[in-house]
Amino acid sequence: MSAEFKIGVLGAGTVGSAFAGLLQERASEVQSLTGRTPVLCGVLTRDKGSFPEILAEAELIVELIGGIEPAREYVLRSLTAGKHVVSANKQLLSQHGEELFEAASEHGAQLRYEAAVAGVVPVIRVLSESLAATRIERIHGIVNGTTNFILTEMERGASYEQALAEAQRQGYAEADPSDDVSGRDAAAKMAILARLAFGAPVRLDQVPYEGIEHLQSDDLRYARELGLGLKLIGTAERLNGGLSVRVHPAFLYAGHPLASVSGPFNAVTVESDAITEITMSGPGAGGVQTASAVLGDLVSVMLTPAAKIPPATSFELLGDVRSAFYIHMEVADRPGVLGTVAHLLGDVGASIKSVAQWGLGDNARLVMVIHPLEESRLRSALARIAELDFLHSTPRAIRVIEEEFV
Repeated sequence: MSAEFKIGVLGAGTVGSAFAGLLQERASEVQSLTGRTPVLCGVLTRDKGSFPEILAEAELIVELIGGIEPAREYVLRSLTAGKHVVSANKQLLSQHGEELFEAASEHGAQLRYEAAVAGVVPVIRVLSESLAATRIERIHGIVNGTTNFILTEMERGASYEQALAEAQRQGYAEADPSDDVSGRDAAAKMAILARLAFGAPVRLDQVPYEGIEHLQSDDLRYARELGLGLKLIGTAERLNGGLSVRVHPAFLYAGHPLASVSGPFNAVTVESDAITEITMSGPGAGGVQTASAVLGDLVSVMLTPAAKIPPATSFELLGDVRSAFYIHMEVADRPGVLGTVAHLLGDVGASIKSVAQWGLGDNARLVMVIHPLEESRLRSALARIAELDFLHSTPRAIRVIEEEFV
């Protein structure tokens, strides 16, 4: 009979329950792979279990509580005791990752967190192991399945409110979806990826993020006419000697590898001079999906020593990033409108790539895509355009990613 590998689980919610069931179902396969039989030695919930007792008996702690406290205390105590930890807690890692990485290194424990980013997409393992010696230039992707499902529904004609309600009905969105739709969830994940890819200890509060709550269905409809589809994109990239980490909605052309990712799926593209680009995709967050990623981390701990977390490096976070933009304006259709708008954009160095108009008379829609320029310049031009007497509302601007890999 093989030796037991004892596991303590903190949390018995959707993911915790799914993990316990998956571990029991797959125990014989794990034993065949590792030579040891995984066994739950305790589960901590609000109503039962003792953390000190679980910690004393377990070789590995699976943290599925979520939030900051008491998760941070429990994970830190586990690592300090030399116990391995698998966590799906993106908020904890994006706000206190350095403290936890240092504790793991100092006490010879492994800290695995594949389930914290992009569901079952193995981006953490690829970056920390397969591409560990590769100089990464950029990571960007769809790292929140809830918002991707909502945007897919909106592209099919639903309003934001209808799409959100459907996401909640199907279990893709929480009753309170604010972390997802605001972009905060994706920002936490990009902070984690930036630390892993670039050695930069980026915290969640350093990542500017913008969500999807303000988006309008007609933006998606008009953009389709220009060959564009909308996604919530997280980006971490080397730029002009510094680092930019950000989350925002962005239009993509059809040739971009993320453009075809629909529904609740996640996808991450990694770019480097050595590899050009690779894209990984798969189901996003969900009880079974997250539990599967946790189980994968568990097996990795049992099979291999921990991949080294690169030491933290100094970095400069850049804020004003160049981008192409989609601009939507509600205007009165009269002579000189397009010329006036083009002149004000030209004053800040913007040039128009494509333009289209829908409607006539006082209810026309002027839609254009401009070539890349700094966001601060665009905002300056839009402030002047908003003052024109033929504008019926404040112009809307959404970033456009121009790269296509075909």
